[in-house]
Amino acid sequence: MSYLKHLYCSACGQHYDPHTVQTFCQDCQAPLLAEYDLQAAKSVLDRDEFKCRPRSMWRWRELMPVYEIENQVSLGEGDTPLLPVPRLAETLGFHHLFVKDESMNPTGSFKARGLSAAISKAKELGIEKVIIPTAGNAGGAMAAYAARSGTEACIFMPKDTPFANMEESRIAGAKVILIDGLISEAAGMAGVKAREEGWYDVSTFKEPYRTEGKKTMGYELAEGFGWTLPDVIIYPTGGGTGLVGMWKAFAEMEALGWLEDMKRPRMVSVQAEGCAPVIKAFHEGAVFCDYWTGAHTIAAGLRVPKSFADQIILRNLRESQGTAVAVSDEAILAAQAELAEQEGIFAAPEGAATLAAFHQLAQSGWVQPEEKVVLFNTGSGLKYLK
Repeated sequence: MSYLKHLYCSACGQHYDPHTVQTFCQDCQAPLLAEYDLQAAKSVLDRDEFKCRPRSMWRWRELMPVYEIENQVSLGEGDTPLLPVPRLAETLGFHHLFVKDESMNPTGSFKARGLSAAISKAKELGIEKVIIPTAGNAGGAMAAYAARSGTEACIFMPKDTPFANMEESRIAGAKVILIDGLISEAAGMAGVKAREEGWYDVSTFKEPYRTEGKKTMGYELAEGFGWTLPDVIIYPTGGGTGLVGMWKAFAEMEALGWLEDMKRPRMVSVQAEGCAPVIKAFHEGAVFCDYWTGAHTIAAGLRVPKSFADQIILRNLRESQGTAVAVSDEAILAAQAELAEQEGIFAAPEGAATLAAFHQLAQSGWVQPEEKVVLFNTGSGLKYLK
């Protein structure tokens, strides 16, 4: 089923066994990534055959980390629409503007991809209880996939997490613990409980497999554009799993010989002005992000004071010759209304932030009217209604 060979440390390169439970590198305290036998896969896999399979991210199963098909825990995630937005493009003077609408996933956000992969691998490894800190959508996704697999779930989330996220987690049977503080405090508490009581922590990049679910967004983009890639991808960045995952997918497709053009997109990381550790580090030329104190923004998924994978995010942005943009909450709200009024897309604040960033980049000339640009809407605005 899978061409997965081993896991490797993103910092030192040390190999880890994917047939046993793994978290992150014990020497470097850095995330682990999955490596596949792409040479063997190249001789067998036909890129055009994948479109004939039943729709879901699991149609890419040979390039996913689960060995046995019966361990796939799926609710039909993936294969979300890649929507041209012609009215918006015309207004802005652009010709090739698209929205990848992840709100169409189960549980209403892109988190379904990562948690489907993580819970599936947990099932294959015999893990019986999983724990996560969340600012919102990841908790609901984990609860749903844990319920689907019969796995016990525990979630730590800030008290000001959107109410819909709390309720979808509870109704799926997860134990929800509300805390005073940000996701960073929730992560600390979840980590303590995991170590003391034997829960498996599926925090962002604290396990190797959520990235593999998110990378399928990159495969879908390439397929959707006839095995070419857009010029620019504008992506809202909290933990950064999707950005790292897509950059990984582009490298895998290059090795497989699937891409018609080897030119990769310039990646743009978008954060809120009230919590912008990646933007600060990128423009200062730093290798790591400093912890962002006093984080605040209406976009709950962007309120991440420091990502565990900050080094990888910054490296991928620079490798892509991309950039990083901070936007205000006022600009996010204006962009959210603009997307809805112009194109009928009720984006989550995190998704709307990409349009706000696009405005900045267009005005500065960093993106040009003839370039193919993809904005990522990572979730549904409905989940933020009070």
